[in-house]
Amino acid sequence: MTKKIGHARRAPTVSKYSELRHDQREECLRACRESTDVVYEGLDLQQEIQAVAKYNHGDTAFVWKDSKLIAFAVCHCGPGTEAGNGTCYVKFGVARSGVAAGEAFDLLLDGCESMALDKGLSQIEAGVSLARRDAYQRMRARGFRTAIQGVTMHKPDEARYSRRDVFVIDDWR
Repeated sequence: MTKKIGHARRAPTVSKYSELRHDQREECLRACRESTDVVYEGLDLQQEIQAVAKYNHGDTAFVWKDSKLIAFAVCHCGPGTEAGNGTCYVKFGVARSGVAAGEAFDLLLDGCESMALDKGLSQIEAGVSLARRDAYQRMRARGFRTAIQGVTMHKPDEARYSRRDVFVIDDWR
């Protein structure tokens, strides 16, 4: 899904991986593993987060509430990345499961849009499964529109993290 961005609501609880000290980065990576493990056991984005930072392909946005990580997104930004010129591509994003996951997802989208604007980008792109109905509907309500449509097949045939109650953005390219 894609969206042109002209302004973004500032999410005061958002920080970026690039702004963290080394000791804070380790803590964030641990918190990310905990968040993704709840969504799908064993899912770990540590290498992706570190690669985006190492090769300067973008950044990772973290959303905090009461010193607890409630959402994060690994974003590729601009030329020379998977995003391309003028675009912030959310490679993977997740809001921690629970009662307030939808609100955390909204804050995450705010954070990604704000980060894109800070980098001088005009468009945001993010993939979401229609099986994650609540996440899809929240993105549509914010102005995201379908750019490409795909089908995923899983072996064995299980939902994994493509369920209504899961707020995940993932790579659909």
